[in-house]
Amino acid sequence: MMEEDMENGRSYQERPRAFSTVRSKSSVPLAFRLLMRVNPRAVIILSLLVFSGVLYVGASTSPILVFVFCICTLSLFFSVYLTKWVLAKDEGPPEMSEISDAIRDGAEGFFRTQYGTISKMAFILAFVILGIYIFRTTTPQQEASGLGRATLAYITVASFLLGALCSGIAGFVGMWVSVRANVRVSSAARRSARESLQIAVRAGGFSAIVVVCMAVFGVAILYSTFYVWLGVDSPGSMKVTDLPLLLVGYGFGASFVALFAQLGGGIYTKAADVGADLVGKVEQGIPEDDPRNPAVIADLVGDNVGDCAARGADLFESIAAEIISAMILGGTMAQRCKIEDPSGFILFPLVVHSFDLVVSSVGILSIRGTRDSGLISPIEDPMAIMQKGYSVTIMLAVLTFGVSTRWLLYTEQAPSAWLNFALCGLVGIITAYAFVWISKYYTDYKHEPVRLLALSSSTGHGTNIIAGVSLGMESTALPVLVISVAIISSYWLGQTSGLVDESGNPTGGLFGTAVATMGMLSTAGYVLTMDMFGPIADNAGGIVEMSQQHESVREITDVLDAVGNTTKATTKGFAIGSAALASFLLFSAYMDEVASFAQMPFKEVDIAVPEIFVGGLLGSMLIFLFSAWACSAVGKTAQEVVNEVRRQFIERPGIMDYKEKPDYGRCVAIVASASLREMIKPGALAIISPMAVGVVFRILGHSTGQPLLGAKVVASMLMFATVAGILMALFLNTAGGAWDNAKKYIETGALGGKGSESHKAAVTGDTVGDPFKDTAGPSLHVLIKMLATITLVMAPIFL
Repeated sequence: MMEEDMENGRSYQERPRAFSTVRSKSSVPLAFRLLMRVNPRAVIILSLLVFSGVLYVGASTSPILVFVFCICTLSLFFSVYLTKWVLAKDEGPPEMSEISDAIRDGAEGFFRTQYGTISKMAFILAFVILGIYIFRTTTPQQEASGLGRATLAYITVASFLLGALCSGIAGFVGMWVSVRANVRVSSAARRSARESLQIAVRAGGFSAIVVVCMAVFGVAILYSTFYVWLGVDSPGSMKVTDLPLLLVGYGFGASFVALFAQLGGGIYTKAADVGADLVGKVEQGIPEDDPRNPAVIADLVGDNVGDCAARGADLFESIAAEIISAMILGGTMAQRCKIEDPSGFILFPLVVHSFDLVVSSVGILSIRGTRDSGLISPIEDPMAIMQKGYSVTIMLAVLTFGVSTRWLLYTEQAPSAWLNFALCGLVGIITAYAFVWISKYYTDYKHEPVRLLALSSSTGHGTNIIAGVSLGMESTALPVLVISVAIISSYWLGQTSGLVDESGNPTGGLFGTAVATMGMLSTAGYVLTMDMFGPIADNAGGIVEMSQQHESVREITDVLDAVGNTTKATTKGFAIGSAALASFLLFSAYMDEVASFAQMPFKEVDIAVPEIFVGGLLGSMLIFLFSAWACSAVGKTAQEVVNEVRRQFIERPGIMDYKEKPDYGRCVAIVASASLREMIKPGALAIISPMAVGVVFRILGHSTGQPLLGAKVVASMLMFATVAGILMALFLNTAGGAWDNAKKYIETGALGGKGSESHKAAVTGDTVGDPFKDTAGPSLHVLIKMLATITLVMAPIFL
């Protein structure tokens, strides 16, 4: 019917259109509405006063922090420039704006409800942390510095709540830009593919720069505030090398919000996507994002709350956790080596990410538009253009990383140590590039794995599923080998750096691994830009399809959408690799924390001890149970969507002839309420499990004369959960991305094209992979880091 209308010259704009109202409240948060009413001059003066206060606190702590604050401030100005540039682009014809408004209303309405639920849970957990810290024991170092239990409790709770707040803001920023950029990308696709690519990249760049800025700013301000308030390094007070341990609550708060944001958003987007595809594509035979599909608006809303908001919180948490763990290890190593000025080793991660802001900004600006219209040429496809920008970013990151190591990690005790650590950073950068390339190889339909997966669709649905599962399993091999080489080589470079403790034992191994992790995340801004590009391009394609633009416009957005699937898969692989390294660092910090509280050595975990081996089994089980519940949540919610879409097609037969309007709001309401309900169970499992296991085996250990049994069992649980979680996340993310792009490849006309039996089998594979790649997979690497931070925060209750 749609094709006949287009042939007769009848446009969809001529049909009566009235999108259901998704919400009635203002789309702008109350804080922003109040801020907009304030006189602009007063805002400027207030901002200058705040910035002056921040600079004063930073200068009172270390000149290094002044540099960090200045770079972050300049980067925020750059993000404002990107915002104005994107918002200056036109929104296209009225039908495009109407669809975009419906998407924005749904996304912002769900975001407000979801984060309201998360904030309530965060306050409950904050009270639990407060109670634990008030009644816990203190270390000799804390007693010597005069920090009482109450002070430590309030510091940890404040850090936790600040981390949760910043993570929520990071998620809001990711969603705010995506729901405004999507229609502008759609409009630009009518003129030029390159222009639409540039708008999507710069919109994603805005979100990326703000997220990295907030992570660096938050940790730096917290560190400098504690430094000045506690009088660090003054007689009878805390040593600067112990200060980073007070920041762990910040990382835990960020992980907590990121986990629930990823779960809730992932359930929302994939339940709507699966429901829309199964009924729309398979049963009714209508195209993707067709306006006749009642679940299409819910699907497009899900791209923003699941991929943009959740990924913003996720990457924020990744950077914050990596910075804090590296600061802890830097302080510990500096203390053991008796380095006179340890501030360089402690603040090194903040400087690396400050340079990350600079090099990522250059990479974003390197992608320029052209005046040429039409499709991007095969020679210069969107992925190649973005890879060029990534190559520019990597080359600059290598240079700035070398400068940072020479500036901050040079010490007269080991004059060549900075060079070893620079090589550790190079290992991390190469690891990041390898992860991006491996993920691209397994998920881009230009390469053999996805094409073979598409070919398996020609023999039926079952062979497509078998091929996708085997591809996902195979894809775990190369990343694990890369991580293994990175950990061993960076540890060896750190050990041979020349830094030794009082006994002459090398002590730089773990810090070398921390530096490699920083190297891997030294281009995090640009990687997050590529990640945000995906859902923006996906939404743009939906708007083009719903507004019935010319087929050539849809071809452009289809190309961008396929590239977006690949960039999302590559950034997920990147996040998994960084999660593996960051968890290894936090695991080491946990063992040091336990040794400090217990006042006895804790350097190894013997899995030959039955209780400790059981802890490992429980950790592995946790990963599979969590993944099962996450996928089950998508399945249950998708069933509700499928039943609702079927009901509307039966009760409103005029929908297929454009005589009746689908009730889009009903599907939005179903997935919104179900995702909020279903995210609680897997999230609670992740938080309660390590604490319950630690307490149970602590009691068992005290009754059997094994005082560290609880801590050792939790360490084993964390170790096995990290290993199983990395493998499971790699499998889920890659298999899901490959299934999606195999479908896209067939939709280009291969193997019969759209509507063929091969296409129907590929759609089945895509629906199976949806909860893999956008719900369970992304949630797993957040879970891995949250387990590491929660065990570090709760370490005293295991003793």
